[in-house]
Amino acid sequence: MASPLGSSSGLWTVLGQASNVAQIVGVDALGLVCMVVQAALAARRHRDACRRLAQHVEIVGGLLRELELAELMRREATRRPLEQLSGALRRCYALVTACQDCRGGYLGRLFWRTRMAEELRAAEQEVDMFIRLVPLIALVDTTHDRRIKATERVQSVAASCSNLNTRTQEGVVEFTEIIVQGGIGKNGEQLLEEKVHLQEQKIKDVEALVKLCTCTQESYPGFKKYDFLQIVDGTEKFSEKRIIGSGGFGTVYKGELSDGTTVAIKRLDEHATDFNSELQLLSLQHCNIIKLLGWCVHGKERILVYEFMDHGSLDHIIFDKTKGALLSWYKRLGIIKGLADGLVYMHEHSLLWMMHGDLKPNNVLLDHDMNPKIADFGSARTLSSEVAQEQTSRAVGTRGYIAPEYASRGLYSLKADVFSFGVLILVIISGRKNVMLHQQGDTVGSLVRDAWHMWNDGRLHELVDPILSDTCELDEIVGCAHVALLCAKEDPKDRLTMSDVVALLNFESVILLPSPKQPSQLSNGGATRDNLLAQFDQSSRTIDITITSSAPVSTRVRIILESQA
Repeated sequence: MASPLGSSSGLWTVLGQASNVAQIVGVDALGLVCMVVQAALAARRHRDACRRLAQHVEIVGGLLRELELAELMRREATRRPLEQLSGALRRCYALVTACQDCRGGYLGRLFWRTRMAEELRAAEQEVDMFIRLVPLIALVDTTHDRRIKATERVQSVAASCSNLNTRTQEGVVEFTEIIVQGGIGKNGEQLLEEKVHLQEQKIKDVEALVKLCTCTQESYPGFKKYDFLQIVDGTEKFSEKRIIGSGGFGTVYKGELSDGTTVAIKRLDEHATDFNSELQLLSLQHCNIIKLLGWCVHGKERILVYEFMDHGSLDHIIFDKTKGALLSWYKRLGIIKGLADGLVYMHEHSLLWMMHGDLKPNNVLLDHDMNPKIADFGSARTLSSEVAQEQTSRAVGTRGYIAPEYASRGLYSLKADVFSFGVLILVIISGRKNVMLHQQGDTVGSLVRDAWHMWNDGRLHELVDPILSDTCELDEIVGCAHVALLCAKEDPKDRLTMSDVVALLNFESVILLPSPKQPSQLSNGGATRDNLLAQFDQSSRTIDITITSSAPVSTRVRIILESQA
């Protein structure tokens, strides 16, 4: 006899009661990925299987973030497999949510039998199929773009003949006025239709975002919705005097809520894409990671609310010769150890192996006691394992802190954070910035090079910030600088892990530390890192994606794009 869970439709009917399916209708694939991962955190039954499934789902999410989903959903060839993926993710969400229920009764007796474990394994295998499929969708999309470009060349000729009458052997051909935007010919009616479609798409995007936040709110009771008028009042109508930070993502304001609570309010730019990435913070509960308190979506406004940190970001203090005196060596060492603890948690003890991707003084916040918290997860990436190395064509990071292999080739792993952390240690010790000598092919920065030469000459004490000259413990500083150099090696295979770093920062084994490698020699004006990036972005037409996981499935996909005229 067939099991009631034997077909996907039967499974969906039964599990729908447990997962409140109505909440996730209309949520896009990336939203579903986030929901599956968050629901897995609360699983009480089959906990390991749920978390393993969530890891595979997050791999799919990482691949999806490389694609222009809104554009792909308009095309028949790519829309159907993505719709099937959304269906698979809904089934995953239903299964994982059902595992949160420990109650008895009919559902309990049905779900907690061996069949549930089998369904979780089947869902994992289905997700693995899409891990292979998603890169191929990108290939189909590229082929479509090549056909479009060929058509554009014909249309551009037609556009140049606007409002002309041309006579052929068969009669008169009338050319109506054509407006050319981006090389694609469009008449007025087409433009109007596209504007309407774009507006409708924005409305759907907002609705999906609200649904995602609402579902997330139910999974994390401490995460709540804030009223937009309350935020406007709390920031004095987003007054400039309330600004405490800004960047490509948007602007951060100091807010005073009606109950007297002080918060940090991040107002994202209209085109910012890191809203969903920041929601990953909710799965990270650690004293050295910033807390996300709530959200607000109002028209075009997308706002996230965080706990407020009294002393702001580290860069406002460490590079200021007056404020720098607030950071004794004891406090600086506490910041280094706190950041190391936070990274170990992200890399090894959280649900997913997570790389921050943009670790720098600006993204280290300090509370009233100068305790550090890692912030700004807009560039964060999850990996399939703690040793995985994956690749992207869009590396995001900050010069002087981004790992060489990530900057030049788009290769990223947990070791990319280790490099950034090594640079951070040197910055905290010295109070100096890490300047990149681009015209000489620099890959690690002047601060790392200077520190290595000081170590090699036995004069690491010269690296110390002059403010600390009378108060610091030189043995500890030398030990910290040595650990930093072992982190900031050019080859990721040679770097320490963050667990190694935490152990070494106890200074019990400093004498046994290996020697750091000398950074590669500078050239006299050879290829710069900017040139390397340009070559990677413009001329590289091959993308390798390697996916490994705890499952017995390992996939390597190579996409070769034909050269385009």
